[in-house]
Amino acid sequence: MGWRATLGIGCCLLLLFYLRDHPALETPRRYAVDTAAIVYRVAAAPKMAFIGLGNFFQSHSTLRADKARLEQENLVLKGQTQKLAAVLAENGRYRALLRSAETLEREVMVAEIVAMTAAPSRHELVIDKGTADAVYVGQPLLGADGLMGQVIRVGQYSSQALLITDATHAVPVQVLRSGVRGLAEGTGVLNRLVVRHIAATTDIEEGDTLVTSGLGGLFPAGYPVATIETIIKQPGSSFSQVIAVPIASLDRGRHVMLALDLMPAGSQ
Repeated sequence: MGWRATLGIGCCLLLLFYLRDHPALETPRRYAVDTAAIVYRVAAAPKMAFIGLGNFFQSHSTLRADKARLEQENLVLKGQTQKLAAVLAENGRYRALLRSAETLEREVMVAEIVAMTAAPSRHELVIDKGTADAVYVGQPLLGADGLMGQVIRVGQYSSQALLITDATHAVPVQVLRSGVRGLAEGTGVLNRLVVRHIAATTDIEEGDTLVTSGLGGLFPAGYPVATIETIIKQPGSSFSQVIAVPIASLDRGRHVMLALDLMPAGSQ
């Protein structure tokens, strides 16, 4: 490199150093910065597009995975909510049972229903109490609202009970309002009882409550049994047929009560 070139470069550097902050060069400098920025963006565009496309597919895949996970969590939460609702409902029925027990004059024992008979013509329950718990044949089975049935077979740790709606079951009752007595028989239908041979002139009305009369000594007097729904008067007959609906919820809940102090003398 000759001395002329060296001198020229030196002069240029001195000129640039002298003019770097000169106001006249402010506008060109701004244009230069903007131009450089545009060049950088154009040069980086392919790379940024590639990165953006990769992020798009990655985000789409992540969103699909998150959606699938949230759907599964939602399904699990729905299942847990249903179970919680069932538990709350069962607890409500159990509390009602305990409140009913507090109103009874006799001590009671709470038992759990573990099974129901498979035969549709038989209305029987299996409970988790037996002779080990002093359960005996004929012991009344009570619900939160009224009489449900009686124990018919007893094992060491479980028993079978017959509901009042079974076609083979009958319970002496009386009308709570008027004291008229009758015999409420099961019909084989879970929500129907029938009281036969009631005189047509008897003081009995639809909506009357039937309670146990205590006759026969098997059931204590005063337990609610059913509500009279229909009174059928046969033409030319001096008797009426009474259809009643059980007060106790025979097809709901998992717990029942057994009266403890009604065991006949000599029964074990």
